[in-house]
Amino acid sequence: MTERIAPPGSRPAIADVLTAVASGVTLVTVADGRDDVGTTVSAFCPVSGEPPLVLVSLIAGSYPAELLARVDRFAVTVLAAGQRMLAGRFAASGRPGARLLLDGVPHRRGTLSAALIPAEGLAALECEAEQRVEAGDHLLVIARVLDVPYAAETGQPLIRFRGAYPALGRP
Repeated sequence: MTERIAPPGSRPAIADVLTAVASGVTLVTVADGRDDVGTTVSAFCPVSGEPPLVLVSLIAGSYPAELLARVDRFAVTVLAAGQRMLAGRFAASGRPGARLLLDGVPHRRGTLSAALIPAEGLAALECEAEQRVEAGDHLLVIARVLDVPYAAETGQPLIRFRGAYPALGRP
């Protein structure tokens, strides 16, 4: 028997259920001409293969969401299991700019987006926003993939599940 942790329809129950959805962790970076900004995003998904489209969901009102509301090009790095510390740096509130957060981490600047792209992830994508949708307390950005600067042939993904980054079990 499953025990309810909150009354039906209550916010805590819904929030707990949503954290039970395991998802890959990405890093979204944007260059706005003044600074480099980045944030950890676990609400990322492919939308279409042709044309190649992805979706990124950001907390509305956050600085990264404000930037992506007006800057079209950005990068997404699919983080590898060994990049847990990097994900934590970019998830911290009050974090400094992306250049400081990537200090000591191999990275390069995207040729099409000008965004910082850390190395050693599973893949990196340079994207251009095509559609923005306000959805509740989030901004959904549907973007065309312009380039894939790299894609690793092997490696384990960094996964977020119930507020933590658990290791994947081996089959």
